[in-house]
Amino acid sequence: MRLRNKPWAKPLIAKNSAKIVIEPAIYRGKWQSRFVKRAPLFLEIGMGKGKFIIEMAKKHPENNYIGMELQTTVAAMALKRLLQADEMPTNLQLVCGNGNQLLEFFASNEISGIFLNFSDPWPKKKQAKRRLTYQTFLSQYQQVMAPNGKIEFKTDNQGLFEFSIKSLNNFGMKFDGIWLDLHHSEANETNIMTEYEEKFSQKGQPIFKLIAHFN
Repeated sequence: MRLRNKPWAKPLIAKNSAKIVIEPAIYRGKWQSRFVKRAPLFLEIGMGKGKFIIEMAKKHPENNYIGMELQTTVAAMALKRLLQADEMPTNLQLVCGNGNQLLEFFASNEISGIFLNFSDPWPKKKQAKRRLTYQTFLSQYQQVMAPNGKIEFKTDNQGLFEFSIKSLNNFGMKFDGIWLDLHHSEANETNIMTEYEEKFSQKGQPIFKLIAHFN
């Protein structure tokens, strides 16, 4: 669902170019220059309003993080959240960009891990190629990720989860963990919720999660 354009969104982004990038291809192979220190770099594709990636950056100062969002208005909402944070993390950059253009935005081995949280399920069979766990996306992830880099995927959509397990398995990935009810598992102790995750879990819906790496 696309949000209506907010008149404040683009001016806010323009005023905060130190925190958000609107031309990510410029930094291909140079992303570490956007951070205070060099560190393993993790990417969330489809960060929404930024709750997850901001909390991850706060919790793990030993890493650098990028939150990517296609919709400018939503990216601006994440930026606003970041600017209003009690402790603004210096190890986080936001990006307006399309997850289908990763090879234009990142060099080989530049990313240490990728987060896919509550991605659009694109439920119709003919829409399968748009799913972020489809083989063409997996191929891009593999090319930009460092050896042993991992994908962490969460969703409330069982159909998408089943599709993703099959897709990753057929691509030759190895699973480090699969959870069919994340919030009632030991993995929930370190889990950071997204906005969608909070909403779905309050309704009693199980949250599915997997972690996998390229073989």
